[in-house]
Formats: sequence, structure tokens, C-alpha cells
Amino acid sequence: MSSSSPEERTLVLIKPDAVRRGLVGEIISRFERKGLRIDAMETRTMDGEFADQHYAEHVDKPFYPPLKAFMTGGPLIALVLSGDQVIEVVRGMLGSTDGRKAAAGTIRGDLSLSNRENLVHASDSVDSAKREIALWFPALG
Repeated sequence: MSSSSPEERTLVLIKPDAVRRGLVGEIISRFERKGLRIDAMETRTMDGEFADQHYAEHVDKPFYPPLKAFMTGGPLIALVLSGDQVIEVVRGMLGSTDGRKAAAGTIRGDLSLSNRENLVHASDSVDSAKREIALWFPALG
């Protein structure tokens, strides 16, 4: 594999629990120290309709109503990060979805004790990153 692979972009949401707990700076500084670039960043509050668009593939699942209530329950930070293999890098930095099981040294492993209130969302593929960035930051899409 070439070391000059093209840069990718990913959407990251610093969720309402992280904002409420004052962890925004800690989380962003981990991304910056890793060498990732912030291309866009904005404080937002997600409404129900926007949540349904963002989580379109989950709307009919039983876990979705409490997830929607959580995600619309307070301000969050939306950001676009870029860098070499940024999608894989960021997901590795986040750790397992369940903070109780996430490895020490990851954001969730160090800072979360929950499956739902797990501090951060990140795109899971190039396709989902493109869709999510276009939804959250249309000017970048």
C-alpha cells in the first residue's frame, strides 16, 4: 500500500452527553494531537426530523426512539475531520460502541460507561461519510 493514499473526510458528532460533561476540548484535542485536520465545526441542536434523516437506516429499529430522544436532547458539536484513512483512524480512536467494553486509551474506553451515551458518532464508511457530510455541511458536499 502506498503511503501517499488520498486524504479522506469523515463526519464526527460530539454528542450531547459529551457537551454536557465538558469533554469537547478533550475529544477535539485527541483528534488534533493525532494529526487530523478540522475542515468544519459547528455547534448544533438536532431536531426530530433531522435525526430521522441522519439515522435513516435505524428509524424502524426498537433502539431508535431512545437514541432519537438522547440525540435531540441538547447541543452537540458537528465536525468534519480529514486525514489519511481518517474514517478507520477515527473509529479506532473512539473504541467499541459500548463504553463499558471499549479498550482503555480510546475515547469511549477512557470517558464513557454507556452504550447509548457513548460521547461520539463517526461515519463508518466512505459512502456514509459522504452522505452525512452532505447532510450536515451541504457546502462541503
